Amino acid sequence: MSRIALVDDDRNILTSVSMTLEAEGFEVETYNDGQSALDAFNKRLPDMAVLDIKMPRMDGMDLLQRVRQKTNMPVIFLTSKDDEIDEVLGLRMGADDYVKKPFSQRLLVERIRALLRRQEVMDADLAGTPVEEAKVMVRGSLSMDPLRHAVNWRGRDVSLTVTEFLLLQALAQRPGFVKSRDQLMDVAYDDQVYVDDRTIDSHIKRLRKKMRQSDPEFAAIETLYGIGYRYNEE
Repeated sequence: MSRIALVDDDRNILTSVSMTLEAEGFEVETYNDGQSALDAFNKRLPDMAVLDIKMPRMDGMDLLQRVRQKTNMPVIFLTSKDDEIDEVLGLRMGADDYVKKPFSQRLLVERIRALLRRQEVMDADLAGTPVEEAKVMVRGSLSMDPLRHAVNWRGRDVSLTVTEFLLLQALAQRPGFVKSRDQLMDVAYDDQVYVDDRTIDSHIKRLRKKMRQSDPEFAAIETLYGIGYRYNEE
């Protein structure tokens, strides 16, 4: 049973999300500020943490910075609609993914499961334990390992969030075919959550930026204005 730390100053979120996660078989520990969570982490680390950004005593950014000094456990940020700057900073500091408020419980559960699977495989790799292999998708210079959430472009590893990985995977599965923003929203978000076109555009923008950090000439994701996006195999 995986132990999930849920850190948020909104008691309604703590109550509702912890009930959902417990019903899914997780053990949940809740904290209403960053300092109390850090005190608990210093005694016993959870398997994963879900952190709000804006909290009293110690915010999510400060907590993440402290956590990253001692562990690489998966961390998901909960962010408000207008916190794009915080999202970018959080990802740079080592968050694995983020989910925007308001969010569906099912979306968060799927993100948690995906990151825990990735962490289990990474731990097994480090221990030299054989792991059941998932089929690696290869599209020209791109290879994607769904089990490890690993991406390699022209021989270089690229670190993506769960959301970015899912979007790239959806585009690369059928090179040359256009995916509309609505189709990409269905890939990245639960249908109970409304997101506008700009959210998908922001994800694609960050995805391209990360790929271009590995290869400045990366141009495999094409924008078709007013229609959507297309992956062109290179």
